[in-house]
Amino acid sequence: MDLWTIENELYDGGMDGYICGVDEAGRGPLAGPVCAAAVILPRGIEIAGLNDSKKLSAKKREALFDEIIKQAVAYGIAYASEKEIDEINILNATFTAMNRAISQLEQKPVLALVDGNTVKGIEMQARNVVGGDGKSASIAAASILAKVSRDRLMLEMAEKYPEYSFEKHKGYGTKVHYAALREYGPSPIHRLTFLKKMH
Repeated sequence: MDLWTIENELYDGGMDGYICGVDEAGRGPLAGPVCAAAVILPRGIEIAGLNDSKKLSAKKREALFDEIIKQAVAYGIAYASEKEIDEINILNATFTAMNRAISQLEQKPVLALVDGNTVKGIEMQARNVVGGDGKSASIAAASILAKVSRDRLMLEMAEKYPEYSFEKHKGYGTKVHYAALREYGPSPIHRLTFLKKMH
């Protein structure tokens, strides 16, 4: 599928102004913030290898991260903290991070294409695209910025809290992570509402 199909249909249909893609990384982990990115790409730009961040190797994502930042008309990267996740739940925290990322865009978009099945928490005109990171160039770019930014942050957290091995699992619930939680209890960056289900 051509990653520009959705954007081109909108632009050709008379959409006047910029369209941004929005995606998040880190909804599922037990620790760390959720990260969102918003990206406006120049229309029709070809960025070799651009795809859903989950389908790319870490090395490829890192290279694409620099390329996207270089080529983007505008981009924003923002977080909602583990404390915010505990206070307002992960869905609302995700929208909070997305709105923060959109508000950082130097050029104001007229429409946000958001990966996922709902946009009810987005504070501007938005359209959801299920599986958007594999269907829209703008969302694919946002998915890479969000994932790389969050992974880098979790590597910093791994140095701060080495006993949890965040560098290996980035906060997701792996055997190693659960074992560390049982041994040391939660760190200051754990999402306490996510640990309730832990045995």
